[in-house]
Amino acid sequence: MRKPRDFDAELKALNDKARQLRDRKRDQLGELVIATGADAFPVEELAGALIAAVESKDPAIKEGWRKRGAAFFQQSRRNAGGADRDAGGGAANDGHTKPPAGAPGA
Repeated sequence: MRKPRDFDAELKALNDKARQLRDRKRDQLGELVIATGADAFPVEELAGALIAAVESKDPAIKEGWRKRGAAFFQQSRRNAGGADRDAGGGAANDGHTKPPAGAPGA
């Protein structure tokens, strides 16, 4: 005879996993804010920039932000991988630390 499933235990395990994922996402978002230098902005200004990014409907602007984000992460990986690969990359990183609100004029 099969052992009955403990749905309560399975549900608790799923809820715990969901909580861990939410906590990890929150931590990663905080690390991203710090890594980009956006933690220097007042909270209201940062929230406004993020809201403007979410409300933006222009695919060209969003694609520009996506490219800048991808370049930021590639630069971060290169910096983490070793300083010998960072030949002249410092100037390029300056353009990737601007908030999304600055992208429409770019």
